[in-house]
Amino acid sequence: MSTTWDPAAYLTFDDLRSRPFHDLIARIGARTPRRVVDLGCGPGHLTPLLAQRWPGADVAALDSSRDMVASARDRGIAAELADVNDWMPGPADDVVVTNAVLQWVPRHRELIPRWIAAMPAGGWFAMQVPGNFGAHSHALTRALAAEPRWADSVGLRGADTVAEPAEYADLLVDAGAQADVWETTYVQRLTGPDPVLRWIEGTALRPVRDALDDTAYAAFTAELAPRLRAAYPQRSDGTTWFPFRRIFAVART
Repeated sequence: MSTTWDPAAYLTFDDLRSRPFHDLIARIGARTPRRVVDLGCGPGHLTPLLAQRWPGADVAALDSSRDMVASARDRGIAAELADVNDWMPGPADDVVVTNAVLQWVPRHRELIPRWIAAMPAGGWFAMQVPGNFGAHSHALTRALAAEPRWADSVGLRGADTVAEPAEYADLLVDAGAQADVWETTYVQRLTGPDPVLRWIEGTALRPVRDALDDTAYAAFTAELAPRLRAAYPQRSDGTTWFPFRRIFAVART
């Protein structure tokens, strides 16, 4: 079953979710690309940054979620429905950016070399994925989902959902590209009650939300909340530190 998305929930922490995108595109060296692809554009809130960076380029925004595409179009972005699993770069796709998308694509390790091979010479491929599947936020969620009450209904991705940076570097270099790969842990300062739960409700908990009805989902999150509070204690000033690791790769074809 495909994951459904709530654009409003995803944008709850817009500033923090957007920062890696800025860090990613800053490392792209393209000067005058013909076409720039925002592959997995989500609600389209970051796509205008690509048009600002390369004002002479044709910017394409693609996403597999009808709700996300509708939200992007409401922002004036000419977003189109497209499945990452079926997409291939065209001969003019000089820049391809995929930000916080490939963790949802089990075949992405297989797809990346194909994309690199299909891109024009001198093109730029840039990706960012969360590298926090081993963090408390995800480990505690998986542990709860594996308990007898939920195990038959909820299935979640494991810690190997994304590769380590060195594996992405190997994939890109073996495909014939020059690779710039790094990781960053953002120590995010969240506010409000159960902020880590609210954060993952916009992303990691989407499969849980899809699998359960309203009553069951409320029960699941009610059990998860105190576990997350214990793992991410609130400071005396009412804020909560939420370290978030992200993995980046930029390749020149």
